[in-house]
Amino acid sequence: MAHDLAHDGHQGGHDAHHPYGWLRWIETTNHKDIGIMYLIFAITMLLIGGSMILAVRAELFQPGLQLMQPEFFNQLITLHGLIMVFGFAMRNNWGFWILPPAAVMLTLPFFLGMFGIGSGAVDTGWTMYAPLSIQSGWGMDFAIFAVHMLGVSSILGAINVIVTILNMRAPGMTLMKMPLFAHGFLMTAILLIVIMPVLAGGVTMVLMDRHFGTHFFSASGGGDPVLWQHIFWFMGHPEVYVLLLPITGAVPHVLSAFSRKPTYGYRAQVYSMWAIAGLSVIVWAHHMFTSGMSTGGQLYFMYSTMLISLPLAVMFFCWIATIWRGSLSFETPMLFAVGFIILFGWGGLTGLILADLELIAFARCDAGAVCTRVDQEITSGLIADSAMAARGFIVRDHNVAVRSPANSDLSLRAVEPGRYASKA
Repeated sequence: MAHDLAHDGHQGGHDAHHPYGWLRWIETTNHKDIGIMYLIFAITMLLIGGSMILAVRAELFQPGLQLMQPEFFNQLITLHGLIMVFGFAMRNNWGFWILPPAAVMLTLPFFLGMFGIGSGAVDTGWTMYAPLSIQSGWGMDFAIFAVHMLGVSSILGAINVIVTILNMRAPGMTLMKMPLFAHGFLMTAILLIVIMPVLAGGVTMVLMDRHFGTHFFSASGGGDPVLWQHIFWFMGHPEVYVLLLPITGAVPHVLSAFSRKPTYGYRAQVYSMWAIAGLSVIVWAHHMFTSGMSTGGQLYFMYSTMLISLPLAVMFFCWIATIWRGSLSFETPMLFAVGFIILFGWGGLTGLILADLELIAFARCDAGAVCTRVDQEITSGLIADSAMAARGFIVRDHNVAVRSPANSDLSLRAVEPGRYASKA
């Protein structure tokens, strides 16, 4: 009785200090509240970015000018790319609340330009290549500060993930006993901390070229425009794996649950994730085969790009082996997981072709083949992420079973406890 009264008193005191109303959303550290806020924000930005690309496709429906002038077209496709690429969900409360001001700063010149105020949004393409980025209007300045804010948000979320995984594991939970999903997010967080400061430094150099008389990227002043390409793609290529690594960690759990088999090759998948994260930061210049680099540089980036396919092939083998001869149940998460494997596999094969200098060097780089491959890679990850998160197979309160590598699959009772209770 005394214990119950003390507990009730403690609970009452806790409730008395719990914020209500709009303060609850601003001050919350509850992952469900932050997830709801991010979902609302992400859907809003999806609608904005999606409407922009729909306008782009409408303009390209027939040859010639149809609906808009070239300047407005460039603004649409640039904003679409930046909105979509920087929308990855790794947020804590502080990191999240940086996002809305960053989104406003990125899109404000666009909406002001529609009313005749200013020169409009950034129009350089989402890669923001120099020297066009140095000569562009005020929308470029807004984009630079928006990128800084988005980078700070990503780094804050990444620090949160790394510290939590390394310092707050349960007793006895070594790194090789963690779920594969945690490994995927750990590698993602490390990549973000490595690549985002580089991009921040690059856009700061662009800002200085624009307003402070420096010549980092201006050839007329002794600078090198190609330097920006190296800086950007050092961030841009690992960004693909920032989007995909959490999914490569989540997919094995879904496959295991709906094939009723243990996850195959736990250690092989962990080591493959580590290898993918490490290799992803040394292959960036395969986006630059037409930029005039030396033959030795081209050969290095060709072979290193092919090398990254080896750990990916190991993961595909483990995924297929997990469901091989299993008791398969093709429900929504399983359908998305299998669809992810097919689409991601096809995109990966086209990546091998794009890495081959003999086939691709001066014929198709920066063309439709590259764009198609990038869309396949990113889309497969984002669709699988959204579907499995919405169904609750990534994070579920009180229900997710975290198991050791010997039985690292999510048990059926843990995934849907009510549905499989009769089969226990």
